Amino acid sequence: MGGAPSPIQSGTAVIDFSLTDENKLVRESARAFVDAEILPHIRAWDEGGEVHREVFARMGELGFLGAPIWERWGGSGMDYISFALLCEELERGDTAFRVVQSVHVALNSLALMQWGTDDQKERWLVPQARGEKLATFGLTEPGAGTDAAAIQTTARREGDEYVLNGSKQWISLADIADHFLVFATLDRSQKHRAITAFLVRRGTQGLSTETIHGKMGIRAGNTGTINLADVRVPLEDRLGEEGEGFTIAMSAIDQGRYTVAAGAVGLAQACLDASLRYARERETFGEEIGRHQLVKQMLANMARGTEAGRLLVWRAGWLKNRGLRNTRETSLAKWFATEHAVQSALDAIQVHGANGYSNEFPVERYLRNSKAAVIYEGTSQLHTLIQADYLLGYREDRTLRRSPLPAQARAGAESPAGHSTP
Repeated sequence: MGGAPSPIQSGTAVIDFSLTDENKLVRESARAFVDAEILPHIRAWDEGGEVHREVFARMGELGFLGAPIWERWGGSGMDYISFALLCEELERGDTAFRVVQSVHVALNSLALMQWGTDDQKERWLVPQARGEKLATFGLTEPGAGTDAAAIQTTARREGDEYVLNGSKQWISLADIADHFLVFATLDRSQKHRAITAFLVRRGTQGLSTETIHGKMGIRAGNTGTINLADVRVPLEDRLGEEGEGFTIAMSAIDQGRYTVAAGAVGLAQACLDASLRYARERETFGEEIGRHQLVKQMLANMARGTEAGRLLVWRAGWLKNRGLRNTRETSLAKWFATEHAVQSALDAIQVHGANGYSNEFPVERYLRNSKAAVIYEGTSQLHTLIQADYLLGYREDRTLRRSPLPAQARAGAESPAGHSTP
């Protein structure tokens, strides 16, 4: 990106697109990590379906696994713009490494920071933020994806324990995570009103996992199933109140969608970078293919959408930094950026011609990886409906018992509970 413009004053609002020194440092650190520790190996890892947990451990050492978690809970205290830049750079390397930021940080750790008790944060969040334990999020089931209220996993109260039974599917890090945030219903007839959230450790009797093989993309990342057979969870490991799980899940998904959107910007940028290199190197009809008008059109469209997606992500991040509700803005960023990433990957292959169809060039991997993001964290069709419902006034954000969390850099103390929608 070029030099940032000066802040624009409009009435009482200030629009400032400049990055802080901290933002720039995070971006440079993440870029150096990707260039040194991911890009030299990713073709082989992807081709072999290899998952390298030692790379995740290195991310923990660098503070990436606790990026926006407050320092008092073992995190790095990054603001949400830094968090977006981190996700963007990691996905520039490969989607598998941004996915860790989604499930470990956004869906699990940030949910713990927002909804957990101090005791839960000490026992669960601190080791996650320090990178000592890897965590994931279990909501999706074989028969419940977009329709999250239809989950069939059950929880039965027995004294000071709950007994969980069911299964979760398409869970990132399922076979390598140490900690699981899983959702179960106390009464299926009550749909979303009975869903409750639970913290479970690997090694708990009755919990087992297995890897899903044969994925189209994100082959350097682990995806699997979680099976729960009479898994006993103590009362103190319930997150939030009984029946509050659906609200917790949806607030966590706002965070997850943010990381997906930021990562999609990174993938689109990678498509553009690869296409620019190839357009300058490849010659046809006696000149660089970058001189051909229709190639220029594809490159310009990639750049246009990437910049627009980045600004949508930063707008959502600005709201997050102030502890303001951002469901609508994050949904729009996720919808736009992921759709653009798929189109960028398609165009990048077209720019590369026959070479784009080979894994000798990275754009083939970009296309396979890009497709998942228009499905998980809400399909593009769901986000279309969300945006239309906001426009028509059919949807509005409800007050939460726990307000959204501002980043460390903006927070002297926790936000007051019950923050209303701006």
